[in-house]
Amino acid sequence: MNTRSSRRRARRRSRNRRVKRLTIGTVVVVAIAGFNGPALYGFASETYHTYEINRPEYKAAKGHWQIVDIPEKYRINTIHAALLHTGKVLLVAGSGNDAKNFRAKTFRTVLWDPAKNTFKNIPTPNDLFCSGHNQLPDGKLLVAGGTQRYETLKGDVKKAGGLMLVYNENPDRAKMLPKGTRFTGRENGRTFIAQSAVNLPPAKKIKDPETGKVTTSASVSRVYAEAAREGRKYQTGTQDQYRVSGLTGSWKHDVYGIAQKMSFDKKDFQGIKDAYEFDPVAERYITVDPMHEARWYPTQVTLQDGRVLTVSGLDEIGQVVPGKNEIYDPETKKWRYLPKKRFFPTYPGLHLIGENRLFYSGTTAGYGPADKGRTPGIWNIETNKFTPVPGMSDPDVLETAMSVPLPPTQSRKFMVQGGGGVGESPKSTDRTRIVDLSSDEPRFQDGPRLYEKVRYPTSVILPDDTVLTTNGSAQYRGKSDSNVLKAGIYHPDSNRYEEAAAPLVGRNYHSGGLLLPDGRVMTFGSDSLYSDKANTKPGVFDQRIEIYTPPYLNKGKKQPDLQDVGAARKTVSLGDTVRFRSEDASSLKKLRLVRPGSFTHVTNVEQSSVELPLRASEDGTLTTSVPDDPSLVTPGWWMVFAVDADGIPSEARWLKVEVDPRAAHTTVTRGDPDE
Repeated sequence: MNTRSSRRRARRRSRNRRVKRLTIGTVVVVAIAGFNGPALYGFASETYHTYEINRPEYKAAKGHWQIVDIPEKYRINTIHAALLHTGKVLLVAGSGNDAKNFRAKTFRTVLWDPAKNTFKNIPTPNDLFCSGHNQLPDGKLLVAGGTQRYETLKGDVKKAGGLMLVYNENPDRAKMLPKGTRFTGRENGRTFIAQSAVNLPPAKKIKDPETGKVTTSASVSRVYAEAAREGRKYQTGTQDQYRVSGLTGSWKHDVYGIAQKMSFDKKDFQGIKDAYEFDPVAERYITVDPMHEARWYPTQVTLQDGRVLTVSGLDEIGQVVPGKNEIYDPETKKWRYLPKKRFFPTYPGLHLIGENRLFYSGTTAGYGPADKGRTPGIWNIETNKFTPVPGMSDPDVLETAMSVPLPPTQSRKFMVQGGGGVGESPKSTDRTRIVDLSSDEPRFQDGPRLYEKVRYPTSVILPDDTVLTTNGSAQYRGKSDSNVLKAGIYHPDSNRYEEAAAPLVGRNYHSGGLLLPDGRVMTFGSDSLYSDKANTKPGVFDQRIEIYTPPYLNKGKKQPDLQDVGAARKTVSLGDTVRFRSEDASSLKKLRLVRPGSFTHVTNVEQSSVELPLRASEDGTLTTSVPDDPSLVTPGWWMVFAVDADGIPSEARWLKVEVDPRAAHTTVTRGDPDE
């Protein structure tokens, strides 16, 4: 009894001391507030916020953000990011939207291991800034296109320039003209220099079926050419034919240029034709055949047979590629045109939804007329038939919107989130729009509102069948200090958003995010036009990486166990039975097959979370099978997550899905669809 009484007296003394300290602290705070109230309030608010977001209860409800420590020599302007089957993330800057880097040929790529937080600089063969990229069947990453020239505003143009059409009348031989080739006008006498190499195919032989007479039609190629010297006197206003320097023999007559106008108009960014495969094992770029078209801001999509469709982009003269789309074959390393044209603005949101059928969400990022190629619909690339999908609300603010397949991907439901007006329009929206493509007559319906009106939202599918959406800005490139520090988690089953922890870093243009193999999410990049609310100071690229740990990893429970059976990694075919082992087999509720992401410019068109059947045995064996649909499970590496009854995912195991020999092929042609 005495012992209990002593403990009660000790507790009362402790309480009294705490009350006394609190009283003294309050008096001190009030006294200081009298001298510097706003500063104290700000300090107190920040301190309390830090305390609040680090409480275990808060993390379990909303998740938690943490900034990654990156050594200075590995900090880059990350424009593109892709998760590789080694578990590492390829961070690509190229010149990083920095003209000084471009002129100095300082092109950067960094390989990051998020599990160990280690970094490695990778030699970068070209300016891959604003390229396209996607996963290949063997686990390499195809990176195609990039930057040939930076934008120059009209008042800053020093040399006259424009489109040079180059003709080859030789029906038997092709000709390659190197970068720097000089074209001199026959009438005006002015000389213009090719800014890139140009390949001239042989002229076409045309046989008259009635007379048998054979004629030729010159091949035509395009190249951007600039005056050899600065000054207004070197511009032209009328068409002229141009002699090509360095040619001998019959080539002098067979090859020539024609230009309409060489002026001081604004010069847009220009693309390149170069293409590379990044090998995650050797950790280096490998050069493959170039594309037929130069592309800057293209979209790339893996098709059901493992080949890659590449569309849109700005070409070698800074114009949107006029609907000439092409396909890369990873077996031959060569490109072939689709036989018919289909125009899209740059970085269009395209998703494979069936054999040779793609859904175009209407989302884009950057360039193209406001009234062409912006209608959402379903595109059959074999027949070139395009079926519009109606019902899109705010259809004039789909630029810089994000489209995402809602999990599981078998639902064939898609959500379009946020977006802004074409170009530098101040418009933005908080709308989401949902379409069920499995219905007989698909039509968009409005979903729940986002946390704010935003352009450039980043959305990442999580293993528990929810979607994290984060960041964005209310205006173009974060103008007027309009970055939005908010995030939400969308629940497809209840069609609602749940507030998530606010990110620590504001992100707009040139930002994105990826799901990591441990169930966390990384976000990267941000390229604000200005750094102040008044829009008077130039912006600075945000080189920080941030990690979001979702609520399911903050519940105080360990992640469920998931282990391979047999070999450390598996290669499977569609329809195959696959087995895993788990100490937690009895508590597991679902398996998900998740495609590793490849994100840039509000596009991650291949991210997907496919439902797998789950059968758990008492001995801990998990049995599943790969769906027998090559358009649902495209060839290449995928992650497998097991998810328990509390929605907590395991760490991922990797599966390599082989190319299905039964998958439909797409008709391609060697020739230019314009010819």
